Amino acid sequence: MVLMGAVVNCLAILLGGAVGILLKKGLPEKISTTIMGGLGLCVLYIGISGSLSGENVLIAIISIAIGAFLGEWLDLDGRLNRLGQLFKGGAADSTFAQGFISASLLFCVGAMAIIGSLQSGLTANHETLFAKSLIDGIAALVLASSLGAGVMLSAVPVLIYEGALTLLAKAIEPYLTTSMINEITCVGSLLIIGIAFNMLGVTKLKIMNYVPAIIITIFLCLFI
Repeated sequence: MVLMGAVVNCLAILLGGAVGILLKKGLPEKISTTIMGGLGLCVLYIGISGSLSGENVLIAIISIAIGAFLGEWLDLDGRLNRLGQLFKGGAADSTFAQGFISASLLFCVGAMAIIGSLQSGLTANHETLFAKSLIDGIAALVLASSLGAGVMLSAVPVLIYEGALTLLAKAIEPYLTTSMINEITCVGSLLIIGIAFNMLGVTKLKIMNYVPAIIITIFLCLFI
């Protein structure tokens, strides 16, 4: 099954998220807050590590600037929060949206998602995505214990993203150079740093409004 790697990754996130939600119900607020702070520091480390992979700082700057403009113009953050309200029965719940955005970016950004999907599509070797599934499952458990059910919903974009890369592997492989993967990882990791700052209470950035920057990065890499 060519999509086995993507499916296993999706199931690992759902399982980890479900266990995390069960743990959340049994954790006192004080402990949950402390865990959230510690997780924020870990996310900050992941973001900083990934952002250092960039090779052209101008691509990152231009991508973030244009992406932020598009995201704010389209009000992506507002739309996602309204979607979260629908899932929560009309009650405002920014934590749901925060969990969805944070988990989706963490699980989709990075070389493992791209390279693993290409390996699955080209050689039917799912080892990289299986390893990623283990990591994502543990991360989903910890995230869901603090941010709730929105983390589980991130399994949907992960399945779509990795599934599409797997099915289109032969067609897109020539365009996904090492440089492009590094720039995508860099810009995505900058957004992850923003998530970490939000989790630590340093900022209140509308991270979803910056997500178009990743798409802008791809176009810039193709033309520069």
